[in-house]
Amino acid sequence: MEQVYWNPTMETMPREQLRALQNERLRDVVRRVYEHVPFYRNKMQQLGITPNDIHGVEDLHLLPFTEKQDLRNNYPFGLFAVPQSEIVRIHASSGTTGKPSVAGYTSGDVDRWAELMARAMYCANVGKSDIVQVAYGYGLFTGGLGAHAGGEAVGCSVIPTSSGNTKRQIQMMKDLGTDILACTPSYALLIADTAIEMGYDPAKDFKVSGVILGAEPASEGMRDEIRQKLGVQYCDVYGLSEVMGPGVAMECSASHGLHVAEDHFYPEIVDPDTLKPVPDGTYGELVFTTLTRECCPLVRYRTRDVTRIINEECSCGRTHRKIDRIIGRTDDMMIIRGVNVFPSQIESVIMQIPQISPHYMLYIRREGYHDTLEVQVELVDGSLLDSFAALEELTATIRAKLR
Repeated sequence: MEQVYWNPTMETMPREQLRALQNERLRDVVRRVYEHVPFYRNKMQQLGITPNDIHGVEDLHLLPFTEKQDLRNNYPFGLFAVPQSEIVRIHASSGTTGKPSVAGYTSGDVDRWAELMARAMYCANVGKSDIVQVAYGYGLFTGGLGAHAGGEAVGCSVIPTSSGNTKRQIQMMKDLGTDILACTPSYALLIADTAIEMGYDPAKDFKVSGVILGAEPASEGMRDEIRQKLGVQYCDVYGLSEVMGPGVAMECSASHGLHVAEDHFYPEIVDPDTLKPVPDGTYGELVFTTLTRECCPLVRYRTRDVTRIINEECSCGRTHRKIDRIIGRTDDMMIIRGVNVFPSQIESVIMQIPQISPHYMLYIRREGYHDTLEVQVELVDGSLLDSFAALEELTATIRAKLR
């Protein structure tokens, strides 16, 4: 199939030319934050550097990191680089563990975001004739409005269902002939299971052919279950409100991994302990520098997401490097007897066992000088509780697979 790009000039730009563009945009953003954001000016002055010391991405290591706490400490507008009169929209994180982090957008930021989500949808082979059902939440969360704007930029018919009211969602999918579903992985699975309970076979009775899923991690087992139950092509979208929202990176239909929009966001992978850059292919913490963000430019923002750079040619023809699927977060990593363990790894095991659901609890306890990890799972069929032998066999299976 002939590949289609939203912006072929940018998406297939030769690497040398793309690097020159990144260098130019990095110099510009460093100068802007130095001149307009006191936080960055003070940080750079403490390190003894000025914008004149930054010539290109090879000098990124000289610049300070930005952390989520910095956004909270400067709440609400302390990291904005433009006057309030130029801000046309404000999003924010939930703030469940403290003050929310606020993200502002100029009209240019909103337009670029729509373009990047349109690129992402083209990665998933979405076209103008498609009907896209956006079941991400709308509001302060960036998912709903981000996907909505991308769909409209492509020229799709967009159904802004938001999240919730699952049976009504399913009825609209059936009656309106939804082609593409955009939501979180867990909600896609809930839609599939609810549709089956309603007597549908989603893979046969629905027109939906693809899903654009993001905002939370999903194990390969969960992905396979969504593909099977809905009969769809699964494409990951990655983003975070601090950097822009969904559309920072997108999985294409041709290959594994998510293409980063490198003309707008420069990715680094660093060792979470030393904060030193690691070679491509090595897992570490994902760090982004925004290259075109007007209202809230960020320098070396630590996402806490754990992934790696996949630096290889992709059969889709896009030249922008890819990141691998997120395998965990540095702030939820557990070290059990010297072994790094992520909840997503445990979930991937659980999803392989049909007798238990993808709902689990993890308990870490200290016994003497050692940590122990207890995994509590939920049975799909409660009748197993009536058979001690069957329950013992299942427990042994779970323990073996987890080990």
